Amino acid sequence: MKVFNPVRACFVLSLLPVSLLVASPSFAKDTGYLFVSSEKDNNISVLDAKTFEVVKRIGTAARPRHLQFSPDRSKIYAACGDGAAIDVIDVAKLELVDRIAGIEDPELFDISADGKTLYISLEDDGALGILNLDEYFAKRGDKPDLSVAEPAPPGETSEAEDDKADDDAEKDAEKEDAKEDEEKAGEDDDAAAIPGLKTVEVGEEPEGILLSPDGKTAYVTSEVANTVHVVDTASGEMKANIVVGNRPRRFAMTPDQKELWVTNEISGEVTIIDPATNKLTQTIKFQPKGFREEDVTPVGITMSSDGKTVIVGLGGANHIAFVDVASHEIQDYVLVGKRAWNVTFNRDNSLLYVANGLSDDLSVVDVASRKVVKSVPVARVPHTVLIDD
Repeated sequence: MKVFNPVRACFVLSLLPVSLLVASPSFAKDTGYLFVSSEKDNNISVLDAKTFEVVKRIGTAARPRHLQFSPDRSKIYAACGDGAAIDVIDVAKLELVDRIAGIEDPELFDISADGKTLYISLEDDGALGILNLDEYFAKRGDKPDLSVAEPAPPGETSEAEDDKADDDAEKDAEKEDAKEDEEKAGEDDDAAAIPGLKTVEVGEEPEGILLSPDGKTAYVTSEVANTVHVVDTASGEMKANIVVGNRPRRFAMTPDQKELWVTNEISGEVTIIDPATNKLTQTIKFQPKGFREEDVTPVGITMSSDGKTVIVGLGGANHIAFVDVASHEIQDYVLVGKRAWNVTFNRDNSLLYVANGLSDDLSVVDVASRKVVKSVPVARVPHTVLIDD
């Protein structure tokens, strides 16, 4: 029988590298945390997904909206529209660790499978931005200041914030016009100032971005042009312009890549596109009982991992819709919080998290029963939910 020898154990440990004795590498995978961006509190709330208690609030640049994990899930990128930045959050540390600065009014973005390229909707410029991250970080110079924005004043509405942002943008444009001989030259100079950034002109107010699984195509919605732009990512050439419903916002694609679903906020519908032909195949209109047509404003959309069910957040109608993908039939409406915005499945698709922008909470929906099992106060004007499960 072997007897434990504490002296020998201490001697063996003393031979190990100090780095192994002090700490093992920290990995963020499967923390079980929920991450929720707040447009008005200017932070990301981190919640325990079992207890829904707040673990931490991570300050960001102004007006964080879209959030997305890096492919290895070690980082979260946060588009901060009024902060002209995309912030980088370390998931293991729960800290703001870096910032991609100088990105004017980033709306949404998608990330290439290798994590090396961001595809960004640039609302003010009416462009798709394609950012090579390796080039950006290698050539940007000094790391930018990581100061965070203060919470927006109480009582200030999102519309007021948008108006203020528009006014500020107009003033900035006037200043730029005074400095530059031509507006186009000013835009080119701005793009050149961000290392690794190329732009592709699209319709006004681009928002939704979806990268095809093979990375060869980027789909971009234009809210003003009521168009989905189809862009070749290698050449930057426009492959197609597809007219859809009124104010297209977000995308979901079936796992077999045969259908691209697009939410249309003002016309209260989803348009379905065949990516092989870039043609419309069907439109699905939403009308939950007790709501006027103008209240139905679909924006957020997500698809189950098996490709059988689509969930659509109906905005001002305060409902989400369950839609069968095979039949394109609406199966159910579920009442949630006020202004149901973005919708996110957990990994096994048993739960759905709905960010309610006007009730400042999350609705947790049991997918099997299609019932809200919990409402969780989170922060002012929650926008996007991620879960690290």
